[in-house]
Amino acid sequence: MNFDRKDFSNEELLDLYSRILKPRLIEEKMLILLRQGKVSKWFSGIGQEAISVGITAALDSDEYILPMHRNLGVFTGRAIPLHRLFSQWQGKKNGFTKGRDRSFHFGTQEYKIIGMISHLGPQLGVADGIALANKLKRNGKVTAVFTGEGATSEGDFHEALNIASVWDLPVLFVIENNGYGLSTPTNEQYRCENLADKGIGYGMESHILDGNNILEVYAKISELKASLAENPRPVLLEFKTFRMRGHEEASGTKYVPQELMDAWAVKDPVANYRNYLVASGVLSEEMDAEITAKIKAEIDENWAITQSQPDIEADLSEELNDVYQEYDFEDIKSNNEVENIRVVDAISQALKQSMERHDNLVIMGQDIAEYGGAFKITEGFVEQFGKERVRNTPICESAVVSAAMGLSINGHKAIVEMQFADFVSTGFNPIVNLLAKQHYRWNEKADVVVRMPCGGGTQAGPFHSQTNEAWFTKTPGLKVVYPAFPYDVKGLLNTAINDPNPVLFFEHKQLYRSVYQDVPKDYYTIPFGKAALIKEGESVTIVSYGAGVHWALEVLNSNPDIKADLIDLRTLQPLDVDAIYASVKKTGKCIILQEDTLFGGIASDISALVMENCFEYLDAPVLRVGSIESPIPFVKPLEDQYLPKARFEKELKQLIAY
Repeated sequence: MNFDRKDFSNEELLDLYSRILKPRLIEEKMLILLRQGKVSKWFSGIGQEAISVGITAALDSDEYILPMHRNLGVFTGRAIPLHRLFSQWQGKKNGFTKGRDRSFHFGTQEYKIIGMISHLGPQLGVADGIALANKLKRNGKVTAVFTGEGATSEGDFHEALNIASVWDLPVLFVIENNGYGLSTPTNEQYRCENLADKGIGYGMESHILDGNNILEVYAKISELKASLAENPRPVLLEFKTFRMRGHEEASGTKYVPQELMDAWAVKDPVANYRNYLVASGVLSEEMDAEITAKIKAEIDENWAITQSQPDIEADLSEELNDVYQEYDFEDIKSNNEVENIRVVDAISQALKQSMERHDNLVIMGQDIAEYGGAFKITEGFVEQFGKERVRNTPICESAVVSAAMGLSINGHKAIVEMQFADFVSTGFNPIVNLLAKQHYRWNEKADVVVRMPCGGGTQAGPFHSQTNEAWFTKTPGLKVVYPAFPYDVKGLLNTAINDPNPVLFFEHKQLYRSVYQDVPKDYYTIPFGKAALIKEGESVTIVSYGAGVHWALEVLNSNPDIKADLIDLRTLQPLDVDAIYASVKKTGKCIILQEDTLFGGIASDISALVMENCFEYLDAPVLRVGSIESPIPFVKPLEDQYLPKARFEKELKQLIAY
C-alpha cells in the first residue's frame, strides 16, 4: 500500500491514526461482548474503516454526513460520547432513539449525522435536500452520503444522482464497494467494470480510490471539499475495499472464497497505516501502546456507564406523544374582505401567501415553474419567488420526497406537488418509512407537505383518478387533510405548511374549477382535527369529505324532507371523532360516504369507532357507501357506475326507513 503523506504534519498523521484505531478497538470489544451474549447484533466495518474515518476527518463538524450501518468511524470521528453510542446499541434511553430503533438507524442534529433506514436508497435523496439547503444558504458547505455497491442498483440511487447533477448540488456520493451485498458478489449485481463509470451518464465527476488507504481518502476529500466550496457540484466516489466479517455477525463469511479473504487481509487499513507510521518514525511502539491503552480505557469506562443505565420501561403516553412533533397551532384570523374564488384559486393564494410568510419555503414538482403546474396553480410563482424556491424536478418522485426531508433537516420547509396523487406510489417508500417515522425514531421533524391532486369524475382513467388517502391514514406519523371547499382549502393548507409534521394534502381535481366560495383575501389558518357541520338535522348523521360532501349536499337539496347532520371531516388524521359521536348520539343513525373503494377505506374505521363508542345510541346499523371494488375506469358510464354518488341516495333512504 502506497502512503503519500503530502504536506501533512506528524500531528495530523497521528490524529488520523487515533481516529482509525478507535472504531477498530470498539469493534473488537463488541465482538467479544456479542459472543458473551451481551450485545444482540453487530454490523462490522472491520477492513473498511479508512473510508468513514478519512471522510469525517476531512469535513467540518457542521457539515452533514449520512452514513450506513458499518460506518462507526463517522460517529467516533464526530466525538460522540461512547456511552451514548453504546446505549443506542443496547436500547437504553440515553441513546438516540429511546430504544425504538437499533444499531446506526438514527440521526443527531447535534453532531450533524443523519442515519439510515433499512431501505437504504432514500438517504441519497435526503443528502440532495440537505445540499440544496446549503446551496440556498450559500454557505459553501459539503454533504457526504454513504451507500454500498448493492444499493447502487436501487432506483433511488439513480434518481438522487440525477437530481444532484441537474441542480449542481455539493454532494459527495460515497460508494463503499466491499465486494458483496450481503452474500451476492458484484458480478451478480452489475455489469460495468467500475461503479464510478455510472457518473458519466449523469455528467458527473467521478473518482476511484483505494478505500483502505486512509491518507489517500483524507487527501482526496480535503481537496474536493475545497473545490466544491468554490464550484458546487456533485462528485461520485467509488472506494475499493472489503469487509472482513459477515454482512452481520450471524451471517458469517462462508460464501467468500478463502483466497479472497487472504488477499484482502494483507490490505488491512489499520495495520498497514500503523506499519507506515512506525517505518516513517512518526509512531513509536511506546506511543502506539499509549494511544491504544487510552482508547481501551475510554471504551471500558463508557461501557460501564452504559451498563449502569436502567433498562427502558414502557411509557404509553410518551410513545404516543412522540409520534408527532409537538405543534402549537397559531390561530390567525382573517379580516372581513372576501372574494368569490375557486378551489384552485384558494390553493394558489395559500401557497403564495405562505411563500411570502416563510422565506425558507421551497416548492418542488414536475412542471411547476414557468409552466405553472399541470393545473396552473403555481403560474406566475417563478416571477415572484425565483427558480431557487419554485423548482421543476425530474420525474423521480422518490428522491424528490427524500430531498424534501433533507431540506427540512437543514432548516427549510418543503412542499412537494405530486402531479397526480396516483403518482405518489413511486414516492411511497420515503413517505411511509422516512417522513412518517422520523420524529418517533430520533426526534427530528419532517416539515414537508405533499400535495395530492386526486379523485374521479373527470374520465381520466386508472392512473389519474384515484383517491388513495387510505394508503396514508393507516400510517402513524402522517397527517392527512382532505378539504371540500375553497375556504377550508386555503386555511388548512396554510396550517399544513406551518405544521412541522409531514402532511398529505388531498385536492380533488373535479372541485378545482367547479366549486366557488367567498374566501378572505388575506392570510388565515384553520386547525386540524376539527370537522365542519355543513347541515343540521335530527334524523341521520352523514359523514363525508372531499367530493363526497358535495354529493351528499346534492341529495339533501333534492330531498328537503331528509333532516340530516352533514359532517365534513376536512382532516382525516387527526380525525374529529368527538363531532361524529355527538351527532350520532343525537340522530341515532350514521352513514359514511367516501369516494375511495369501500373495503379498507377510512369509512370502515369510522364505522367501527361509532359501533364501539355509540352502540347504545344507534337505532340502525352503521352504513358505508364507497366505490366498487375495481380500479377506476375511463369512459363515463363505467366511471359513473364505479363512483358511489348514484348509490348514496338509495342507501341513505334505506337507512332512514330502517
